[in-house]
Amino acid sequence: MTEYAAHVEIPDRYRYAVIPHIMVDDAAAAIGFYQRAFGAREEFRIDAPGGGILHAEITIGRSILMLGDAGAGEAGAASFAAPTSLGGGTSVTLHVFVPDVDSLAERAEAVGAEIVQPPKDMFHGDRTVILKDPFGHMWVFLTHVEDVSHGELRRRLAAAG
Repeated sequence: MTEYAAHVEIPDRYRYAVIPHIMVDDAAAAIGFYQRAFGAREEFRIDAPGGGILHAEITIGRSILMLGDAGAGEAGAASFAAPTSLGGGTSVTLHVFVPDVDSLAERAEAVGAEIVQPPKDMFHGDRTVILKDPFGHMWVFLTHVEDVSHGELRRRLAAAG
């Protein structure tokens, strides 16, 4: 008889997270870009029977990201859309803390990311870069540089106008 591990309702890797699941027009190319630009590691992928990627997971730093081809799978293209099919806009921005936002921005731009806001120290205590990947997704990468109290945060925000 086969022994199974005790059932866990929420796997440890997902315990403290809302996991973004983005859709793109070419998930294999996106995974390659995220590896080159952000140092992503591919954890696994499930190929769609008709071609493309039904589901994949990558890790950027300690953050998990799920992705797949917008037209793959049972739900098909009617249920999911890539930002490129929406006229280039997106309703979601992905935030990831990294140890060195400047080197990440430099690497990402070198392989095709568009820098929307160059790295700079922000009022909230994080050095931040905003970029758009070639698949239409917006990313905010941050390196924490100082702890800012709520009072100081409000003061800085008011001073910024």
